[in-house]
Amino acid sequence: MWRIISQRLLSLIFVLFSVTFLTFIVSSLAPGDPVLNMMGGRQDPVRYQFLRHMYGLDLPWYQQYFNYLGNLLSGNLGYSFKYPERPVWSLIANGVPVSMQLGLTALTVSVLLGVPAGVLSALWQNTWRDTATMTIMLALYSVPSFVIIPVLWVVDLALYRAGWPSLPVAGWGKPEQLILPVLVLAAANIGFIARLMRSSMLEVMRQDFVRTARAKGAPESIVIRRHVLRNALLPLLTVLGPATAFLVTGAFVVENLFAIPGVGYLAVQSIGQRDYPVIQATTILLALAVVVMNLVTDIGYTLADPRVRAD
Repeated sequence: MWRIISQRLLSLIFVLFSVTFLTFIVSSLAPGDPVLNMMGGRQDPVRYQFLRHMYGLDLPWYQQYFNYLGNLLSGNLGYSFKYPERPVWSLIANGVPVSMQLGLTALTVSVLLGVPAGVLSALWQNTWRDTATMTIMLALYSVPSFVIIPVLWVVDLALYRAGWPSLPVAGWGKPEQLILPVLVLAAANIGFIARLMRSSMLEVMRQDFVRTARAKGAPESIVIRRHVLRNALLPLLTVLGPATAFLVTGAFVVENLFAIPGVGYLAVQSIGQRDYPVIQATTILLALAVVVMNLVTDIGYTLADPRVRAD
């Protein structure tokens, strides 16, 4: 098991190193001059050279990158181009708890809704209820969030005009403001998890040990709960990493369309402002969230399945 964990840690370090290099190179090659952008287009050669030297932009690109890595390893994410006197960490510190709350809540909702839907669909195999459930799950998985959001806005507006209870469509801080963003962010994962659980349930139900349990006269509810469901849940652990990746990428759209002050919102705003240090920091932070979740998933699956530990 420790060999598997050490291999995953090495791959994690390689992925993070690759992300830092790619984000740095893309930022360096992006069109426009961030210093001129900071100066508002004003022509002041003295201040221009001062700012380039202050941010280390007058150094060769490889020296800039090595300095960036050194600062990163010491916990220094640099200073914002948009707000020169503010460290990057101070800008993203407020967004991290917001994005974590949104992402973890969406992941929880995905599991709580996706697993029962997949289990019931498997038990309803080849019936109209199975077909209807899987059609809905396929729609949730296939339709992009930027399509779902306007539809929810229209429905919410119609409810409001009809005098029915409605939900806020923007902002953050109140419990009711969490409902729509979480549902949108969780939609694709609900469909993904439900379809996976259905396939896993059907595969386990065809195994010999399940037929043996039924032949011994065990009640069907006991067979499903103790034998089928327990083994069918194992593949779910392998998709928690990809599910987190879905949430991370979807957060960019959801946070911006719902005006949620998270890391995804800050990243998109920084792109428009050409605030490269903030772009690099948010990209690395989101990549770190994905690879750490993948590592936790691998460790969890190793602990849950003895066959993996034996390899």
